[in-house]
Amino acid sequence: MNADAAYPSRSYLGLGLGLAALVVVLDQLSKWWILEVVMQPVPRVVEVTPFFNLVLAWNYGVSFGTFASGEAYMPYVLSAVALGIVVALFVWMRRAERPFIAVALGMVIGGAIGNIIDRIRFGAVADFLDFHAAGWHFWAFNVADSGITVGVALLLLDGLFESREKS
Repeated sequence: MNADAAYPSRSYLGLGLGLAALVVVLDQLSKWWILEVVMQPVPRVVEVTPFFNLVLAWNYGVSFGTFASGEAYMPYVLSAVALGIVVALFVWMRRAERPFIAVALGMVIGGAIGNIIDRIRFGAVADFLDFHAAGWHFWAFNVADSGITVGVALLLLDGLFESREKS
């Protein structure tokens, strides 16, 4: 069997990787701006709208603080797991037969890499987007988290509609 036969004739790898790079750049630039400009000289709450603030929250775990631990090695463990997931998603992206899948995977990969960079640099992920209503605050998040969430949502939507098309 030809080694190229496992991959589609048209590759969307460049599209997915380009979007992943864009998510990483936007994530890191936004975190730089928050850390070096907005939250200087001291972290504070910046009210942007009646339902949105800029804050600084350090997430030592993963989603919603899950697996947060005071252990010094934990950022490296979480980064290694995330890197393994990135590799698996990259393999999936290489085989993507449609641009929609490459876009979704690129968003997840870019978000994961953005948060890996934070864990290696700071030992935690910088979160700063705070939406709230009626006194209830959603968990603070960042651009990388947004990329992951939107990418996963697109993959779920694709799975939902793809299965209907095959029926």
